[in-house]
Amino acid sequence: MQDLKPIIAKNIAELRKAASMTQIELATRLNYSDKAVSKWERGESIPDVGVLKEIADLFEVKVDYLLIEDHSDAAPEELSPRKRRDHMIISLLSVSLVWLIATFLFVLLRIAAPEMPGIWLAFVYAVPVTAIVALVFNSMWGKPRRNYLIITVLVWSILAAVYLSYSAGLMWMVFLLGIPAQIIIMLWSRLGKG
Repeated sequence: MQDLKPIIAKNIAELRKAASMTQIELATRLNYSDKAVSKWERGESIPDVGVLKEIADLFEVKVDYLLIEDHSDAAPEELSPRKRRDHMIISLLSVSLVWLIATFLFVLLRIAAPEMPGIWLAFVYAVPVTAIVALVFNSMWGKPRRNYLIITVLVWSILAAVYLSYSAGLMWMVFLLGIPAQIIIMLWSRLGKG
C-alpha cells in the first residue's frame, strides 16, 4: 500500500500556502500546536481522521483531496469573489442588526421613560457587542491576525462602557485594566511569528 504521509504532507502544505496562512494560523484554527502542523507538512506524522476532516472543511475540499497525489481534475476552488462578498454581507448584516437593536432600545426607552437618564448608553454598549460579532465572523471567514485588533477594540470599548455607566470619583481607574490587557494582546499576537 502507498505511504500516505508524504502525499498528505504535500497537500496540507499546498492548501495552507494557497490560503496565505502560516503554520501557526492553521494550528490556531485547528486547536493544535504549530509543531504538530510542521510535523504533518514534513511527513513525520499524519493527523487523525477527525483532524483531516477539519482540514478539508477549512479549505473547502473533500477529505479525498488530502489523500490523492494527482489533483489535475480536482483542483481546490479558491474562495470565489461572490463567496467573499456573501461573507462580507452576512458579517455587515449581523453588525447592522446589533445597531438596529440598540436604536430600537433607545427609541423604546425614550418613549416609555423619557426622564430616565443614560438612555444613550444603548449605543455605547453596542460597540463591544459589535466587536464580539465581528470577532465571531472574522474567526470563521477572515484573517486570524485581524482578531487581535478586534479584541483590542472589545477590551477598550468594555472599559469605556463601564466608565460611562458608573462615572464617579476614581472610576477613571478602570482604564488601568486596559494597559496589562493590551500588553497581553500584543504579546499574544507576536506568538509564533518567525
